[in-house]
Amino acid sequence: MIKKAIIPAAGFGTRSLPVTKVIPKELFPIHNKPSIQYVVEEAAAAGIEQILIIVSRSKNLIIDYFDHSLELEMFLQKANKSALMNKVKLPDVKLYYTRQPLARGLGDAVRLGREFVGDDPFAVLLPDDIVVGGGLGELIKVYEETKSHVVALKAVEEEFLKNYGVAQVKQEREDLFEVLDMIEKPQTNPPSNLAVIGRYVFNSSIMDALAEQKPGAGAEIQLTDSIKKVLESERCYGKVLTGQRYDIAMTEEYIALQRYLQDSEG
Repeated sequence: MIKKAIIPAAGFGTRSLPVTKVIPKELFPIHNKPSIQYVVEEAAAAGIEQILIIVSRSKNLIIDYFDHSLELEMFLQKANKSALMNKVKLPDVKLYYTRQPLARGLGDAVRLGREFVGDDPFAVLLPDDIVVGGGLGELIKVYEETKSHVVALKAVEEEFLKNYGVAQVKQEREDLFEVLDMIEKPQTNPPSNLAVIGRYVFNSSIMDALAEQKPGAGAEIQLTDSIKKVLESERCYGKVLTGQRYDIAMTEEYIALQRYLQDSEG
């Protein structure tokens, strides 16, 4: 079983500037909860028990949010506000934190979790992506079946594929593919219409590839490059998620998610 997960949350949030100068994107409100809480809850629902959140020096608010507010809890208890007590209840997982000293890319952030994961398989969840329905649990089921690396896939219109890592695949079942190669943000001739989105399950061997990885585009350690490295000797599968994925760094998707959640409760 997959019991550990890493959530990289150290980025500058450049796609959401200028507000991310002062408010971490991971704390953007979505229906009265910060976005990262949805990601933590998704992980917990999939059976994850321990989560390492990678933060930067400017992201201490994330740590503060997941800390217990004893004063608030005592106030609500004395005021007999049990409904509000339930709202401030935190997900039932153990949270750990480490800092990424320099912004050196997603791969660098993930490899900071090497000691945390040890030799265990683990999940990675990118907090930009909120998945409604389905999600990490679907990838874990594929891992339990194959014991291989698994990435989440989404069918994307061709004009937008240049914004994603795109998988070259061989179809196994209707919604399951073997990943043969990955191309990061192809400007021409994408290998498929299947983009890799922010949910992954890895064996610990990905950490060996990350440890040896040289900086790539933008002088950053790219996670895609290390996935391509493990593909030389190991299998990787891609699962098309059944749920709807929203990229909260895109204003129109952030608003669409808010409307969806409001309508679903209305």
